[in-house]
Amino acid sequence: MTHLRTRVTAIGGVIVLLLIAGVWIALSHASAKTTASDKPQTSPSAGQSAATTSALHVTSVTPASHATGVNGARDVAVSFSAPLAANSPLPSITPKIAGTWQGQGTSTLRFAPTRGWRQNTKVTVKVPGGPSGVKSAAGGELAATVTAKYQTGAYSTLRLDELLAQLDYLPLTWTASSSTPAPTDASGQLSAAYNPPAGQFTWKSGYPSELKEFWHGGSTSGLILSGAVMAFEENNGLTVDGIAGPQVWGTLLHDEAIQKANTNGYTYAIASENNPETLTIWHDGHQVLRTVANTGISQAPTTLGTAPVYLKYYTQIMRGKNPDGTKYADRVYYVSYFRNGEAVHYYDRASYGFPQSLGCVELPWNEAKTAWPYLTYGSLVTVQRGSLTPGSSPTDPTT
Repeated sequence: MTHLRTRVTAIGGVIVLLLIAGVWIALSHASAKTTASDKPQTSPSAGQSAATTSALHVTSVTPASHATGVNGARDVAVSFSAPLAANSPLPSITPKIAGTWQGQGTSTLRFAPTRGWRQNTKVTVKVPGGPSGVKSAAGGELAATVTAKYQTGAYSTLRLDELLAQLDYLPLTWTASSSTPAPTDASGQLSAAYNPPAGQFTWKSGYPSELKEFWHGGSTSGLILSGAVMAFEENNGLTVDGIAGPQVWGTLLHDEAIQKANTNGYTYAIASENNPETLTIWHDGHQVLRTVANTGISQAPTTLGTAPVYLKYYTQIMRGKNPDGTKYADRVYYVSYFRNGEAVHYYDRASYGFPQSLGCVELPWNEAKTAWPYLTYGSLVTVQRGSLTPGSSPTDPTT
């Protein structure tokens, strides 16, 4: 018998064919004694290694992007999909303020401001991405920089009332019904300016009931609040306009921290066009003066209503025109303006108690001298017809 052989051929390293005695025989890969374990192992490429590292993502930023009305004293938190490397760069926040970052090496970074951002401030948080950006502990990168923007809210007028009451600028006291930040806790006081603590206002005794009309707790429309802000501005060398702007708030929080209270006390005055005409002044809940006075004649009446003292002079020359068109230039003393062109002051008259002035409230010398120190900036002066309303103390307001 003739034996024929052919060359062994491997196709794909799997099948081998033999021709033996005219018969083709297929042998398996295993039969050829070639196994997977026998193959040389190759290392993954650098590209394959990077692919196996999970990318880093920002899962949340708090306060959220586009948020408004945010409490400027609250922390800023940035959370990630994985813990960060201990030496990973930190996010940046503008405007820059003092504070500390916490949570390095964890999946959440938190910025705790020493105090916080002022009202109506636009805040931007940037989390750096790319090769020089934040990295996870496993080496994952944040693909691109993440930016979040939000805006702080406005300070609360109710908190303005509370602070002015605590510093003795109001004819009311304020008692907290929950825990309040310590005066020296800058961050806590700023947070309370955005979100005031609950409490109760109570009238101080001894004031006439007319005063209650001008108290609108938590609203900028109340004359008591406007007058108190003016008194605060004058005591601190600020422009006296009765508006609680940034300078007023900054100084008010400073005065609260050092407990710098109003030393002038609280004054309220009523000029009554009764017969006889009078001026009555209350200070710190006590009636300190009641005197005859003169108000305006029919051709130049004193404006009825209430307004705060905004300008004071010991003496000045008042100039203007009489009803007949002639000019006057009269020296007056102890002048407290409460309305444009209208003031409480001394003017020499033969008698007092009926309309004689050109719009001002005129007093005798000794009475004007007594009234002037009490009628400080912001003191409310009411001009009304008829007698004072019976009752010496307003009822307690609600808040």
